[in-house]
Amino acid sequence: MVTSLHVPRLVVAAPSSGSGKTTVATGLMAAFAERGLAVSPHKAGPDYIDPGYHALATGRPGRNLDAFMCGPELVAPLFAHGAAGCDLAVVEGVMGLYDGAAGRGELASTAHVAKLLRAPVVLVVDASSQSRSVAALVHGFASFDPQVRLGGVILNKVGSDRHEAMLREALEEAGMPVLGVLRRAPQVAAPSRHLGLVPVAERRSDALAAVSALAEQVRAGCDLDALLALARTAPPLDCEPWSPQAALAGPGAADALAGGGALPGGRPVVAVAGGAAFTFSYAEHVELLTAAGAEVVTFDPLRDEALPAGTRGLVIGGGFPEVYAPELSANEKLRAAVAAFAAAGGPVAAECAGLLYLARSLDGKPMCGVLDADARMSERLTLGYREAVAVSDSALAAAGTRLRGHEFHRTVIEPGAGAAPAWGFTHPERRVEGFVAGGVHASYLHTHWAAEPSVARRFVAAAADRP
Repeated sequence: MVTSLHVPRLVVAAPSSGSGKTTVATGLMAAFAERGLAVSPHKAGPDYIDPGYHALATGRPGRNLDAFMCGPELVAPLFAHGAAGCDLAVVEGVMGLYDGAAGRGELASTAHVAKLLRAPVVLVVDASSQSRSVAALVHGFASFDPQVRLGGVILNKVGSDRHEAMLREALEEAGMPVLGVLRRAPQVAAPSRHLGLVPVAERRSDALAAVSALAEQVRAGCDLDALLALARTAPPLDCEPWSPQAALAGPGAADALAGGGALPGGRPVVAVAGGAAFTFSYAEHVELLTAAGAEVVTFDPLRDEALPAGTRGLVIGGGFPEVYAPELSANEKLRAAVAAFAAAGGPVAAECAGLLYLARSLDGKPMCGVLDADARMSERLTLGYREAVAVSDSALAAAGTRLRGHEFHRTVIEPGAGAAPAWGFTHPERRVEGFVAGGVHASYLHTHWAAEPSVARRFVAAAADRP
């Protein structure tokens, strides 16, 4: 049912990466939440790490809005699903405002998402090395696409009162409101490493302090009342909110699975890896597994020595196993349990970090040995959107299933023999990737199951078939 969603909303964008989008977006979320508002946090693009900080700032799941992986038609419904009942939604952009999927124009850019949500944009500008030129920069971004409504600017890394005065004067001439000014404050910068910020799960107490400091910085430097007033100018958003139950009730859905109905043998336990080593997941995945009839139980491969009782399906998502390789290797009991589960034909869905964990070794440290393959760190970053088709039937996808996904890793894996590939990439290059062996589907490709809910339905059905 199409409804009108009346949620005030802002998109926080920037001219380029490194301008301070995460700082400002997270600080705004926390500052408004501290005012007592129910704030819905969102992130444009495939990023897993920033939503963890958003969740810490708001107390609500951080949700991604990716027009490439999920399609433009799902951006507004997924937004409406997350923002229902909230007083305000803040969407952090990705890269520069107009940067999207390579070779696809505006697709999946922050500007594209802003237009799909009919949301005003606040541009965060790193002003550390400019004065009057800031007006020319902002004018260019404001006029490049008339359908993108740039509602104001937040100036970041401003050096002094005099510097601020020059910037304000230039932007006043350009007719662009200044909604905030943030001074250089390295003490609230979050630490980063080879794939971006260090996830919240690895530094929770420090992350809480950082988010609190960001909120204080934003309160002191930004006009929260003006920002909220701008958010309230967003028109009603007419769409049908996404729901996991409705998504699973589409073509091919068995009555037993639509809405989490009865399954043969009852609700199968699907164990989902979590903890500091496996932090990459989309909130909708667990929602879809649950709606498909599974009892989802989280376990920590760094600490738990056994899989959850009654496990009949295993999901191991992305994260940083390379950082925790010694600890993961030292947990021999769990490695043996995972290997035994896979050897018995149990359904296993592994993405990126999960692929490395299932390998024979990672940087010379023994892993689960489910796959005849060895993984190691590399100097080369593999990054980008992919279009893929399932090459082999598996517990996750029938051969021929098409999905769009994202690769993001600094490791390589050297496979042996005995496994079929999981995916055939059709764009931007043609190659096969991943492993399908027995009940195991393991791949570097990150996917968003809201784009193809049948994978959750199929996986839970495979788990339900297990003893």
